[in-house]
Amino acid sequence: MSEIDNMATKCGFVALVGAPNAGKSTLLNALVGTKVSIVTHKAQTTRAQVRGVLTIEESQLVFIDTPGIFAPKRRLDRAMVQSAWTGAGDADMVALIIDAQKGLNSEIEALLDGLDNIRQPKVLVLNKIDKVKHEELLGLSKQINEKVNFETTFMISALRGHGVADFVEWCRDKAPLEQWHFPEEHLTDLTMALTAAEVTREKLFLRIHDEIPYQATVETESFKIQKDGSYRIEQVIYVTRDTHKMIVLGAKGQTIKTIGAEARKELIEMFETDVHLFLFVKVRANWADDPERYREMGLDWTK
Repeated sequence: MSEIDNMATKCGFVALVGAPNAGKSTLLNALVGTKVSIVTHKAQTTRAQVRGVLTIEESQLVFIDTPGIFAPKRRLDRAMVQSAWTGAGDADMVALIIDAQKGLNSEIEALLDGLDNIRQPKVLVLNKIDKVKHEELLGLSKQINEKVNFETTFMISALRGHGVADFVEWCRDKAPLEQWHFPEEHLTDLTMALTAAEVTREKLFLRIHDEIPYQATVETESFKIQKDGSYRIEQVIYVTRDTHKMIVLGAKGQTIKTIGAEARKELIEMFETDVHLFLFVKVRANWADDPERYREMGLDWTK
């Protein structure tokens, strides 16, 4: 950063908001150029804000992957939705990510109503365009733009990377003159311990079905760099019932072994060093009502 005049630098925070499974996490990873947010086929995987940092020449863009906005039922749901709207309210720009396949439904209508309270520049991003006919995309864009005053509309495929560069350029143009918030080499604000926990939670979501992943959380209890440069990581998967613990463990511990092996493989690729991962499963019936757990996840405790 020393080669760049501080007065000429730009730094903009861009909130990515949308309904669950709109593709926000996939888009964040495409924007940053590497995986910083976990991705599964299940809704409501992202529980708290994840920031991905993209630095290009004099501009630094901080993209905020927010939890999907939906009708909350539980305390954790309410905290997640509140985190999403807080992220939107605090950002310099707001991008509404919509799954073009699902179109304009009641879930999106509620989102559009919420955006009325957001005064920052807003942009519409229609995602998964590779699965929708062009005429339908134009019609959907017209429908939505008639309801909210978006500055512009981008049609992208986050998974394939189509249209992502144009969105980045718009964000660079809108970013205010400001000093960078992160060193040039930073890609995310997550600590290595939190990143490791998120990777394991992703593998849990992909391996375990039904409601169990939503009733579980992963915490890194110990993260140590050993003399040989490898990492020793100890994590606890908290579930709410003994029956859930037995399912996560699996017959003869096979399920937890598979989750651990898949997480370890990805962590080795991410950290570029050997990883010794130790997973434990514990029952904590009320973890979703524990303020400390919310602080660990970066969520506000709401009564």
